[in-house]
Amino acid sequence: MKITEHIAQAKETLLSYEILPPLKGKDISSIYQHLDSLMEFKPSWINVTYHRVESVFKKLPNGSFEKIQMRKRPGTVGICAALKNHYGVDAVPHIICGGFSKTETEDALIDLNFLGIDNVLVLRGDAAKSDGTFIPEPDGNAHALDLLKQVADLNKGVYLNSEGIVNGFSTDFCMGVAGYPEKHFEAPNLSTDLEYLKQKVDAGASYIMTQMFFNNAKYFEFVETCKSMGINVPIIPGLKPITKKKQLSILPSIFHVDIPEAFSKELLKTKNDQEAEAVGVEWLIQQSKELKAAGVPVLHYYTLGKPSTIKNVVKEIF
Repeated sequence: MKITEHIAQAKETLLSYEILPPLKGKDISSIYQHLDSLMEFKPSWINVTYHRVESVFKKLPNGSFEKIQMRKRPGTVGICAALKNHYGVDAVPHIICGGFSKTETEDALIDLNFLGIDNVLVLRGDAAKSDGTFIPEPDGNAHALDLLKQVADLNKGVYLNSEGIVNGFSTDFCMGVAGYPEKHFEAPNLSTDLEYLKQKVDAGASYIMTQMFFNNAKYFEFVETCKSMGINVPIIPGLKPITKKKQLSILPSIFHVDIPEAFSKELLKTKNDQEAEAVGVEWLIQQSKELKAAGVPVLHYYTLGKPSTIKNVVKEIF
């Protein structure tokens, strides 16, 4: 079922999760162990992140180094199929520009269509760790908008190198994109960032999934500004618990988000990670309750290795 159909049919706020594929070398059981305790709350879907190839350097006996390409978290497509089969839940793969050619992207989308996957979250993705800025593959998409248009073309039956393809099968993916209540860190200002977002919606995006935020006022303001610009698709808040004091500096550095002063003061008072997690859980519970009371379409939780923490939040909300 499409995300938009889930939302249209809902009588109250829905629940969804996001997970990481396991590290290379681990099996699917690690995913089931992660999700089993969370499934009792009946999420409408589960997002599965996609990860680009990374370059690592292996030292050779002669002292030189060999550059090796590897993907530390492969398996997104297979995990989506496994989740549908194991839990009977919709799975939403992330599709990214970074590290993939347009042909590789098309092949992945064809596989997802054959597996009955109805939704994709279309993202540019991060720059490679070795690069200061995002660099697309020689035959890859440079921007999320370009990737979105490629998916939209498949939805029209338009394939790459389509010589010999007559009346190509049209896919029917429901496409989501990312939104940033505090703006994308590369955008010069929020207004410009929102113009880019509107271009994605105009190109066919059916819903928006936000970056994590810790101040609901910024989400509400973001939604209202989007509406004033004619962006009328569902805007789903993305939520993450803070569980360690050190995240007060790590999260703003990596994700370019603000931590509210009242929240940071409480976290700074904690003496260990256990106390910090208790503060983080309580903040997220209150944040979730306020969002649900405001009638948001979905509460989307970034689980990221913290299923027990997310369970402590969700059981208070649903």
